Amino acid sequence: MKKLVFILIALLSVTAAVSCSKQNEESSKMPEMVNVSLSVNPNPGQPNKPITFEAKVTQGKEKINDADVTFEIWRSKDEKHVKISIKHAEDGVYRLEKSFQQEGTYYIISHVTARDMHNMPKKEFTVGTPSEKEDSTSSSSMDGMDMNDNK
Repeated sequence: MKKLVFILIALLSVTAAVSCSKQNEESSKMPEMVNVSLSVNPNPGQPNKPITFEAKVTQGKEKINDADVTFEIWRSKDEKHVKISIKHAEDGVYRLEKSFQQEGTYYIISHVTARDMHNMPKKEFTVGTPSEKEDSTSSSSMDGMDMNDNK
């Protein structure tokens, strides 16, 4: 009888350990990263004509419609940055249409927070004639951020 109780207790202990192990494995799986595809159209743009900025927000194949999105825009070498909160347009796309009076080289960063993750892609764009670009040591240039498309 004592052997039967001992075997039963051992069996229950092993079952509990395996169950906890499976739960830990499932909870330790990392979710896919939130991806943000930032586009500027047209680039280059023309003064006083609208430029469309779009941030397409996805996680894996899922389009995220409930992200917190802010576009930060500034002209090269300018200390004044404009931040604009963006509402969801459709199918994971967050869109802003904006015109610029002054020609030059500009930058945009889309600050996207979704599912406890933050992503901040940056793009350079031009309105009319380009101006001097920011150097990588400038405090407003996001120190060392790669300006090339990774496509």
